[in-house]
Formats: sequence, C-alpha cells, structure tokens
Amino acid sequence: MKILCIGDVVGKVGCEFLRSKLPNLKKYYDIDMVICNGENSADGNGVTPVSARYLFDSGVDVITLGNHSFRRREAYDYLDNTPYIIRPANFPEGTTPGVGFCEYDMGRLSVTVINIMGSMFLDNSLQSPFDVIDGILENTDSKIIVVDMHAETTSEKLAMGFYLDGRVSALFGTHTHVQTSDDHVLEGGTGYITDVGMTGPMNSVLGVKPEIVIHKFKSRMPVRFELKKDECKLEAVIFDIDEKTAKTKSTERLRIL
Repeated sequence: MKILCIGDVVGKVGCEFLRSKLPNLKKYYDIDMVICNGENSADGNGVTPVSARYLFDSGVDVITLGNHSFRRREAYDYLDNTPYIIRPANFPEGTTPGVGFCEYDMGRLSVTVINIMGSMFLDNSLQSPFDVIDGILENTDSKIIVVDMHAETTSEKLAMGFYLDGRVSALFGTHTHVQTSDDHVLEGGTGYITDVGMTGPMNSVLGVKPEIVIHKFKSRMPVRFELKKDECKLEAVIFDIDEKTAKTKSTERLRIL
C-alpha cells in the first residue's frame, strides 16, 4: 500500500493549495492513505475546527499536530471528539485535549498513526518521546505503523528512526518546514525521512513574509507574523509498504509546484 505523508500545511493559502493538488496526486500515484501535519493550518498558527475539516474534506485521512496543538482554544473540543486528528502523545493524558495516536480502519486492515514530539529546543518538560512510543507500541494491534516525529533537531529524529527501525513501518519528521533529501529505507525495513517539508508559500520564511522575520532577527523585538501570499509548493513523501510484512519497500520524495 502507498501512504502519502504531507509536510506542515501553513495557513489558508497552504490549505487551498493542498486541495487544488491532492485529488490528482492521489490518482496519479495510486495513493491508499493520506497523512498530513496540520498544526499550522489556521492563519496565525495552530489548528481550528474549520481548518481541520477543510483538510479532511480535501482528501486527508489523518491529521497530525505538534507544538502548536493547543494554540487555538476553539479546537479543544474538536480534538477530544474527532478520532483522526492527533496531537503529540507525550503531552500529558487527562489534562490536555485529544490523543496521541489513532488506528485508521481501511477495511481490509488498520494503520496505526502515532504523533510524538521531540524534546530538544521544544518542550523538554514533556515525557521522553522514546519512552512514550514504547508504551504505545506495546498496546497496538496494527501491523502497519506510521510515526510523525515533530522535532527541531535532525539528530533526535535520526536517533528515533534507528530506535524504531524494524518496529514501525515508516517515520517522517515534521516541524522545520525544510524538506531534507535523506528519504530511504533503514536496514530493518522502516521508511524514513528527517523532515518532509512544508505546504505553503515558496518565497517565504516558513510561510511568513521574509521582511517580517528579517526585522525580528535584526531588532530582537516581537513581531506579528503575516503569511506570504505567493506561489505555493506541496512537499511530501510516499512510503510504499508491503501489507504482509509491514515493511517499507521504497520511498519517494515529492515537491509539487
């Protein structure tokens, strides 16, 4: 089966671009399932029920999140009541909305999708992602398991990739919005990419107007981020997974303009 994993969708402009490209993309590559990081899908960061529903209606099957999961209070009930949108599993259970993994029922089989967040340069008060994912893997019945690791550093993502090699079908990194060129299959059969990239304005700094970010770096003062309204890109990776072995057979990195 082919699972398409799409990089962080940024704002309304990114959502609209995804909708314009995804149907043909799924048809051309014969995609069976779509996972998309939507933690920045609402203008101004975060996710809202409106932006999440837009992604689902556009053909996304599972939405993963990250450090901006709880930026928008209006999404809290939606996270609690919608099974296929998940936030990082190492946020505390019971005191934060939502869940950290889901089992997506495809009829002939189910796919477990896990969302975890790195601790380096993000929130190191959270439980270790290595410990959290061990607990989840002990309690899932799905053979095919895909992980979105939302993390800042390449080293932490790489370490997690090797830690899970042979234990999950695929791991894709998110958060930096910069696509890496290291998609491949690890020795144990786990498909891997350090960062899948971004879906949003091309000539921007992580989706934001460059002049605003430059001013922030030079002045060291707070600024109001505004998204660049510009030509967009959709960055993603396809994991071709053997349904019998749950191992990844091949990976293909995409950038759609």
